[in-house]
Amino acid sequence: MNVNPQAFRDAAMAHGLSEQELDPDPIRQFQRWFEETIAQDIPEPNAMTLATVDTQGQPYTRTVLLKLYDQRGFVFFTNYESRKAWQIGANPRVSLLFPWVALARQVQILGRATRISTAESLKYFLTRPRGSQIGAWASPQSQVISSRSLLDQKVAEMKRRFGEGQVPLPDFWGGYRVEPEEIELWQGRESRLHDRFRYRRRPDGAWVVERLAP
Repeated sequence: MNVNPQAFRDAAMAHGLSEQELDPDPIRQFQRWFEETIAQDIPEPNAMTLATVDTQGQPYTRTVLLKLYDQRGFVFFTNYESRKAWQIGANPRVSLLFPWVALARQVQILGRATRISTAESLKYFLTRPRGSQIGAWASPQSQVISSRSLLDQKVAEMKRRFGEGQVPLPDFWGGYRVEPEEIELWQGRESRLHDRFRYRRRPDGAWVVERLAP
C-alpha cells in the first residue's frame, strides 16, 4: 500500500463503505481499518478518546493509547487512583473514539470497562521503557501538585530507590479492558452523506449490523 494519506482519503471517500464489504466480525473489521491507518503512517494511530461520567453525571474525555485488542475487547493502561479510574469504578460504562480524521474515518466503541488481571498488566509493564516505568511510580495522577519540580524530585527519588534493578509493577497501576457492546464505523463521503454502520451485540453474543443515517 502506498503511503499517501490524502490519496487514500480521497479514494476512501469516493468508494464509501457498503455492508457487503464489511467483515461480519467487528474486531476483524476494526483490525482491517487499524492496519490501513498504520500503513498510511498516521501519527499515533492507536490514540483514542476515552469518555467517562462522574457521579454527578458530568462527562469527561481524554486521549489514551490502545495497547492491546482481541476478541475480548480493547485495552489501555492507567493509574488506578486517577480520576478516570474512580469514575470507571462508579460507572463502568464508557465510550472510545478513534478519530482518524486524515483518512475521513472514525470508529466509536461503547461498552463496559473492567480491570485486567495483574499478570496481564505485568506482562505489558515489563515492555515499557524504563522512564515510563519510573514515571508510573512517580506521578500521583490527577492529584493537585504545587510545581513541576515536585514531580522531578519524585522521579529522582524513584530512580534512587530502584537503582539499576528491575522496576516492579505498582499495585496502583494496570490495564482496563473495554468489552464492546456496540462498534460504529464512520466513513466520510461527499456532501456530508457519510456511510455509518453499527455492529450491535445481541444477548446471545452474536453481532447485528445496521446502517445508520449520516
